[in-house]
Amino acid sequence: MYQGKTAVISGGAEGIGFSIATALAEQGMNLVLGDIDEAKLAEAESILHGKGYPVLSCKMDVTQPEDWQNTANKAIEKFGKIHMVVNNAGVASAPGPIEKTNHKDWQWVVDVNLMGVVYGAEAMIPHIKAHGEGGWMINTASMAGMHGIPYAGAYTATKVAVVGMSESWSAELSKHNIHVSVLCPAFVQTRIHLAGRNRQSAYKAPPPNRVDQQRDDGHNAAKELVENGIAPEIVGHRVVEALNNRELYIFTHPSHRKDLAERAKRIDGAFARASESPLLQDIKESESLDFM
Repeated sequence: MYQGKTAVISGGAEGIGFSIATALAEQGMNLVLGDIDEAKLAEAESILHGKGYPVLSCKMDVTQPEDWQNTANKAIEKFGKIHMVVNNAGVASAPGPIEKTNHKDWQWVVDVNLMGVVYGAEAMIPHIKAHGEGGWMINTASMAGMHGIPYAGAYTATKVAVVGMSESWSAELSKHNIHVSVLCPAFVQTRIHLAGRNRQSAYKAPPPNRVDQQRDDGHNAAKELVENGIAPEIVGHRVVEALNNRELYIFTHPSHRKDLAERAKRIDGAFARASESPLLQDIKESESLDFM
């Protein structure tokens, strides 16, 4: 199913992206790694080459559509076809209350986590459609895409959007035999709490308005949560397992099931109350939200 096919993976130089790349390479896929960190990209390419895997690395900023197009061109030039896009690159800004979130933080997170996925889909899906063999799109969201995270409005907003877009694209692309999955992990041992190391100059916020992830007592909650997360390697193998089962939602932390069940219960209760409202008794029932 995977042998000899080509996957383009953004944020592929480390963490979840690198784990997915390695797991796909074990299945016989060609790899195209895109990342903004040139040093980590070179390191990742060297490791994969050392294992005998076919790999191409491309420095890219996912907020730049032209970088996506350049990566697509290089992938086609080297491997002939593109069969999979993994929109994995993501960032998290420092947490903080609504009134202290800097607009530069919002723009950075939205442009990377949301528009980066949009640009990746726009660049790669036409190539996957072109050869008619079908393929895959995997979008990395988060458990934050399934239920809101306090003091992380920008991050939550983008991850909810990625889940919604993936659901939309799943219905849209199924007729082209392109399977869409959305990966929703909880905490994984990555360096996302240090995402600011690669923050582009256009998104730099003035220091007086920055919200520090570290408290006055020196405790860094984000760092602690990430470092206590699951190993990235688990995520890569879980993705392959889920693709084999053609799963839309890919979860890595079953312990969160009760949280989502409680959310579903609250939503169902809200519908029940709406159905009892005298204001809504004349509203016609619709067959489905799927109007296409």
